Amino acid sequence: MVFSSNPLALSVPEPAFESWLRDTGYLEILDHRTSSSSAVPSAPIPVGGIFSRLLTLLSLFTLNPFAKLTADDFAGDTPSWSRSFFGFCGSYSFPSSPSQARLRVQENVKRYARNYAYLFILFFACTLYQMPLALVGLISCLALWDFFKFCSHRWGLDQYPVTRQCFIRLAQCATAVILIFSNVQMALFCAISVSYASVMLHAAFRKLTPAKQPSLARGRGR
Repeated sequence: MVFSSNPLALSVPEPAFESWLRDTGYLEILDHRTSSSSAVPSAPIPVGGIFSRLLTLLSLFTLNPFAKLTADDFAGDTPSWSRSFFGFCGSYSFPSSPSQARLRVQENVKRYARNYAYLFILFFACTLYQMPLALVGLISCLALWDFFKFCSHRWGLDQYPVTRQCFIRLAQCATAVILIFSNVQMALFCAISVSYASVMLHAAFRKLTPAKQPSLARGRGR
């Protein structure tokens, strides 16, 4: 028996459906659907399973985690570190496919942008603690520009734009020399590398959760 297509059936493109789920705060439905669809084949070959997981991990290097990140993502409140950001043991799972990893990374980076920014500051501070010369160089650069700002107001350099530009160029050259000799760029590179790896692993393994918690409904139920 052959069934004819229903003309009243609604066909929604995948990007539009994903955008609607994101706007309504239920993008975790798509994440769960991706996990369920990939788990349909039973008794997978162990070697094939390991190979597919390896390909999923390698696909993380091709993702741009900041593709959908905007300035508004840093303007909201910081999600809770315990319940929202870290969660529990059941809050993590291996991404079943590169598409699911991409979905999780792009959405989790938007949700936890402020948490990741604080982690970068923490990693950078720890790196500077391990590299005292870089810390001294960074403090020296900050002190140099603070001294330039003080002298600019004291001597009224705003009235002499050419002279002010000359002093700015000298300060920039001095800053570059201090940063290079104090090896601040290495400390920054280490902090960025560790932060990027942490962001990719956490965002890819962290399951999507409802963006809108029904706290108001629970409050009314009480």
